[in-house]
Parts: sequence; structure tokens; C-alpha cells
Amino acid sequence: MIELKASSDGEGSVLVADEVVAIIAGTAAMEVEGVVAPSGLFGGDIAEMLGKKNLSKGIKVTVNENTAVIEVNIQVRFGYKIKEVSEEVQRKIKTAVETMVGLMTPEVNVNVSGIFFDKDNKNKPEADA
Repeated sequence: MIELKASSDGEGSVLVADEVVAIIAGTAAMEVEGVVAPSGLFGGDIAEMLGKKNLSKGIKVTVNENTAVIEVNIQVRFGYKIKEVSEEVQRKIKTAVETMVGLMTPEVNVNVSGIFFDKDNKNKPEADA
């Protein structure tokens, strides 16, 4: 659990579960074009078969005082530039965590664990001329 600093008027404290930070990071990663899913989302989970994805899978959050180091494993859709997709994932996660939770995010490590191939390639971006 992450304890956020209480306001100066002493109304109490706010605790945020590490999994909440991981879900925020997973949601931000999914917003990036070319990301299929955090790697941990693929599998035979009952929740996945019912259409409910656990967006914290494939994401590790390490919290130290007011900072969070995040490691995310993603799969990239074939045809997208891995470096550009990964850098955008880093930016999105950093912005989302810092904005929503207030934790500084000095490190977002992206591990690309696979490439996703569409059967019909209809989602492939246009090739650069």
C-alpha cells in the first residue's frame, strides 16, 4: 500500500494499493497505438475468457516513499516501430501515474516480449514511403 501525504488540516490519510498503480499503468499502456496488451493478459484465465482483463498483469510496481518505478511487459502489433511504441508507453504511463496518484515516476521500463500478428493484417499501419 502507498500512503499519500495527508493535507495539512489533518483530515486523515489516503492509502492506494500497489495494484491500483499497476492498473493505471496498464490502462495507459493500452492507450498507445500498436500495443496489443500487457504480456500478462494473454492466457487461459477464466476472467479473460469472460472478457474481463486484469490490467495489472504483466506490470510490476516498486514504490519508495514518493516515487514509483514501473516495469511493464508488452506485445507490439506487427508493423509498428518498437522503439516509438515503447517510448510512447513510457510517456503515457509516467504522465498517468504522476497525474492520478501524485507519485514521481523516474523510471518506466518497457520490455517487449512479443510481436502480435493479425491474421488479415488490416490493422497494420501504412508503410513509410
